[in-house]
Amino acid sequence: MEWYPRHRRDLPWRHTRDPYAIWLSEVILQQTRVKQGMPYYLDFVTTYPTVHDLAAAPEDEVLRHWQGLGYYSRARNMHHTAQQVVREYGGVFPGAYAELLKLRGVGQYTAAAIASFAFGEKVAVLDGNVYRVLARVFGIASDIAAPATRKEFQALADTLIPATAPAEFNQAIMEFGAIQCPPRKPDCLFCPMQHQCFAFQHGMVQELPVKSKAKASRTRYFHYLVLRYGDTVYMKKRGPKDIWQGLYDFALTETDAAELPAVALVDAVEALGGQLATNRAEEPVQALRHVLSHQKVEARFHSLWLQQPLPVSLAQAADLAAFTPSETNNLPKPVLIANFLDKPWK
Repeated sequence: MEWYPRHRRDLPWRHTRDPYAIWLSEVILQQTRVKQGMPYYLDFVTTYPTVHDLAAAPEDEVLRHWQGLGYYSRARNMHHTAQQVVREYGGVFPGAYAELLKLRGVGQYTAAAIASFAFGEKVAVLDGNVYRVLARVFGIASDIAAPATRKEFQALADTLIPATAPAEFNQAIMEFGAIQCPPRKPDCLFCPMQHQCFAFQHGMVQELPVKSKAKASRTRYFHYLVLRYGDTVYMKKRGPKDIWQGLYDFALTETDAAELPAVALVDAVEALGGQLATNRAEEPVQALRHVLSHQKVEARFHSLWLQQPLPVSLAQAADLAAFTPSETNNLPKPVLIANFLDKPWK
């Protein structure tokens, strides 16, 4: 609490007690660094100044504003939560931790942050920064990736938080973890907790906190059929139960290997009713890689010009529709697709 006023960063969401603005910042900053999330936060509070504005916006538009932040389920849950707050609470966020937990996509951490920052409720937040500070200072070797460990850390954090300043304490311990006690190269030499810190006193700073390794990522091979006719390109909206739900990409063939035989490529186009233009030179295949949390996508973009538009019935059956360059710019897309489309069309 003494350290925080002298070292805290000046962040816009720290100048408000509006639960909507605080909630937006917490959703955006989940799994996102402050520097990366800041422009998105400013964009959202400007574009959607109230929860009513966000609730009324089309999902595609919300996803387009989210584009580039990743973990798109956060954006979809955020949109649904805004609609829930408007529908069930008259556009007013619940003022207690227990009620906030009833909102879609609002877990224990986010509920604690809103409850303490906006309403002064004495409930401790527990994020990666807090886990790290508590593990090092108190010498806790429990695996923070194990679900059962949360109760142990939560109980400890709840004994530390002062009833007179819960918001300041929560902000302070998170900021301390982010600035003074980061994962790598913590500033132990000038740390005010040096004498109380178990990890520092026992040479265990790099060993704590303990976190079991995530499962190994898998590699997926995407072969995109970038079908073009005139000044349009065919794109489709991705469905549920896979990455990038609700975002737009191209007709896709996924394989177990990096290469797609030419005959398979032609077969895939013909299955959509497409006829390749014979008067257009074949364009080189573009390769891009995109790394996600638990998988890596190796993408090949096959730019193919059509002799005529795809038959309407077959295009609709494949959920494909033709878009102009300006229209594709307004569609929500994975960064992988946006990076490809940033190249000039030939």
